[in-house]
Amino acid sequence: MSTSFYTPIEDIEKIHKRAHEAFRSGKLKSIAYRKEQIAQVGYLLQDNEQRFVDALKLDLGRPHLETILYDFAVVYTEIREAYDNIEKWTKIQKPAFNIKFWAMNPHMRAEPKGVLLAIAPFNAPVYMLLTPLVGAIAGGNAAVLKPSEQVPETAKLVAELVPKYLDRDLFHVINGGIPETTRVLELQWDHILYTGNGRVARIISAAAAKHLTPVTLELGGKNPVVIDPRCDIKMAARRVLWGRVCNAGQICLAPEYVLVPESFQDTFVEALKEVHKSFYPDGAKNSDSYARIISEAQANRLKKYIDSTKGKIVFGGEVDAPQRYVAPTLVRDVRPDDPLMEDELFGPILLIIPVKDVDEAIAIINKRDHPLAVYAFSSDKAFLKKVFENTKSGAAVANETLISAGVPGLPMGGVGASGHGYYTGKHMFEEFTHLRIAIDNPGWVDKIAFGFRFPPYGETATKEALRALSTSLPPRPSKTNEASVVKKWGLWVMVLLASGTSIVLSGPGQGFVKQLKA
Repeated sequence: MSTSFYTPIEDIEKIHKRAHEAFRSGKLKSIAYRKEQIAQVGYLLQDNEQRFVDALKLDLGRPHLETILYDFAVVYTEIREAYDNIEKWTKIQKPAFNIKFWAMNPHMRAEPKGVLLAIAPFNAPVYMLLTPLVGAIAGGNAAVLKPSEQVPETAKLVAELVPKYLDRDLFHVINGGIPETTRVLELQWDHILYTGNGRVARIISAAAAKHLTPVTLELGGKNPVVIDPRCDIKMAARRVLWGRVCNAGQICLAPEYVLVPESFQDTFVEALKEVHKSFYPDGAKNSDSYARIISEAQANRLKKYIDSTKGKIVFGGEVDAPQRYVAPTLVRDVRPDDPLMEDELFGPILLIIPVKDVDEAIAIINKRDHPLAVYAFSSDKAFLKKVFENTKSGAAVANETLISAGVPGLPMGGVGASGHGYYTGKHMFEEFTHLRIAIDNPGWVDKIAFGFRFPPYGETATKEALRALSTSLPPRPSKTNEASVVKKWGLWVMVLLASGTSIVLSGPGQGFVKQLKA
C-alpha cells in the first residue's frame, strides 16, 4: 500500500500548533459561525457522495446501500440535529431556585474543551470521522481528524475535502500509520476520541494519561443474542443474520454469538439456513450485496479461527484471502471455551451456543467482558426483562440488531471493556464540552446573610452560620431488616408470655397459683 499520502511527521506538530492557535482566536464563539461550519460538513458529503461510494467500494468492497446506511444517513441526521438545536444546547443553564443563593445569580454554560483529536477505524470511516467532527463544531472546538490507514482511498478523499469546505485553520486531517499516530499521541490534546479495539485503546489511554487528557472510547466486544423459542423465528433469524453479515461482519455492534435452548438449536439453525439462501441465492462471493474483509491479513486471521473451531460448520467457511473474501459462516454446537469465543471476531462468522435455559445464557454472558450490546428475541416481556436486568452492556436491544446506533436521541457508547463516553447528538456535544459554573455575589449579601464567615468567629457568628446554612434531612430510614426481624420476634415472645400468664392466672393453673399464695 502506498504511503505517499501520509502526513510528514515533521508537519504534525505544526498542525497541532495551528489548530490550538485557531481555537484561541475565538472564531467558534460565534454560534452563527458554528452553524455555518456544521452545514459545510453536510455539503462536503452531499457534493461528493459518489466519490465516497467509489472510495469505500475500493477500500471495503462495500455495497452502495450499506454505505448509505452506515455512513451517509446517520451523518446527515447528526448534522440536522446539531444545526437545529445548537442554540438550545449552548443556552445558559440555571440551577433550581434556592433562597439562600439566588442573589449570586448562579448559572452555568457549556464551554468548548479546546482541540479534539478523533482517531477513526476503517469499518465506518465517514461516520466515525464526520459525526465527531459535527459534535466538536457544535461544542465550539477545533478538531484534528486521523482516518484509518487501512482505508487509503477514503482517507485521501477526506484529507482533500476538509480544507476545501471547512475553516482551514480550525480543522485538519492527519494521515499515516503507526509512526505518525505515535507522534500525534505524544502531543497534548484537549480531548481524544478513539474508536477501535481494546489493545490500541490502552495505548491511547496511557498516552492521554501523561497529559491528563480526557478520552472517549468506543470499542466493541462479543455481542450476544439470547433466543427465546417463543419469538418470531423467521424475523429473528433474518435480523440476526443480517446484523452479522452487514459490512462482512466488520461492525462493532454486530451480533457475534447466539445463545439458544438445546431443544431449539435445530429449529433456529434451519431458519438461518433459509435466510442465508434468500440473502445470497447465487452465493455471497458472486453477490453485489456482500462486502469484503479489510485486508488479506485479516482474512487469513479469520481463516485460522474457522479452522480451529470444534463446532460444526453449517454453511460457509470458505476463505479467499487474496480476494479478501470470507463467506458468511454459521457454526453450531459451539462451546463457551471454543477458540472462536476467545476474542471479538470482527468478521461474518456467527456462532450458535446451545444452553439449558435462559439462566445459563445469562451466566455465559456475565463471565465475559461487558459487550457493546446485548440482543434478545422474545414475545415475552418478562423474558426480555430478565435478560436485560441481569446483564450489563452499552445497549439492551429487543427483537432487533445494529440499528439502535442510528436512532435519533439515543447515544451510542459502551461500558467497561466496550468503552466509555458517548457518540451522537446532544450526548456527544456534552462529551466535547465542560460545564463552567459562574456566580456574581453583590456586596450587600454580606450584610444580611453571609457576614458570619469572616473572622473573628464567635458564638453569635456560629449561631448565624447554623441558622443560615442548615438544611433539613429527609425522614430517618426505618431500622434494618435484621432489627425489624428481632422486633417482630420480640413482639411474638411478649404475646406468648402474656398468653401464658393469662392461662396460669385464669385457667388450669389457677389452683397452682392459689397453692403458692397459701
